[in-house]
Amino acid sequence: MPSRVPSLRMLRSFFTDGSLDSLGTSEDARSKRHSTSDLSDVPFSAVRKEGWLHCKQILTKKGKAEDREDMLAWIKVIRENSKAEGEDPGFASQALINKKLNDYRKVSPAGAKPDSSPKGSRGLGIRAEFLKQTGTSAPRSPRQDTAVTKDESSSQKAPWGINLMKKNKKSAPRAFGVRLEDCQPAPDNKNVPLIVEACCKVVEDRGLEYMGIYRVPGNNAVVSSLQEQLNKGATEINLQDERWQDLNVISSLLKSFFRKLPEPLFTDDKYNDFIEANRIEDASERMRTLRKLIRDLPGHYYETLKFLVGHLKTIADHSEKNKMEPRNLALVFGPTLVRTSEDNMTDMVTHMPDRYKIVETLIQHSDWFFSDKEDKGEKVSPVPVQ
Repeated sequence: MPSRVPSLRMLRSFFTDGSLDSLGTSEDARSKRHSTSDLSDVPFSAVRKEGWLHCKQILTKKGKAEDREDMLAWIKVIRENSKAEGEDPGFASQALINKKLNDYRKVSPAGAKPDSSPKGSRGLGIRAEFLKQTGTSAPRSPRQDTAVTKDESSSQKAPWGINLMKKNKKSAPRAFGVRLEDCQPAPDNKNVPLIVEACCKVVEDRGLEYMGIYRVPGNNAVVSSLQEQLNKGATEINLQDERWQDLNVISSLLKSFFRKLPEPLFTDDKYNDFIEANRIEDASERMRTLRKLIRDLPGHYYETLKFLVGHLKTIADHSEKNKMEPRNLALVFGPTLVRTSEDNMTDMVTHMPDRYKIVETLIQHSDWFFSDKEDKGEKVSPVPVQ
């Protein structure tokens, strides 16, 4: 507490116009013994020791407290002076504190960071902290009290365990736009996505003789609707849904799945190797190199490619009815399967024939490329004539 305590009226005059003229000439004479430069860095502790008027230049020069702690200290003095004079501190000094707080906010440096968290008080922290120290609370409106009562009652009714379970609940895997290993797996093959197995099953059950299967696009709105539903984490697919009855929608859904893979089926790191292998002039060497690259694919990618190529081979076997020979299927799936994650126009133009040829070759000789005889220690079939 300062040794020389001015009255609240004097303090109000100081915080209103920044002057202490009303304090009298005798007090002015005492304060003039110190220059502004001598007092500009005086901390609040010096004010307590030497008296209020001894350090008046601290605020009259800059018009603000030096920092957050200094401001809290000045507000505390205002409160204590109000009590000393017998006035109501909640009414008499509140206007002065509010004004000084506003001044403090205006002149605070833009780059200064508050001591509290980023979601802190936005300048009201000083007031809140002081009220906390003095044990008083800020005025509250009836609406605020009602809102607090409702919040408290609702928090008492809701068990904390339920909220905790909701936060920790693991979301189901998405179907589109995620890596193969993150997709919902098929029940019969954990390395093949559920959506791939479902689409191939629908086509093989009802579309083997459907003319132009995979070449005729489906309704975009229905395709998007199915994508949205599957991306919500459906663990099962209802094939009886009317949207699954349209073969063109299902074929478009399958192509969209592979087109949206962030890591293409032939993988980014092996893409150039596949293109170079397809350009090998010797047919036998070309086939062996392609087969080795396919066998070196990661588990999910190898199994999914094996499943898809087997499905396309089944479609090609019914080409007399559906008119989809291996070449036609390669024209549809080549650009979708054999690509990079950041495909550019140059690659699309220069590598397009290679993409077609690679997929066509896989469909024509799927049994040889994906034979498991080598894994069982059996002799591999001779390289097919290309």
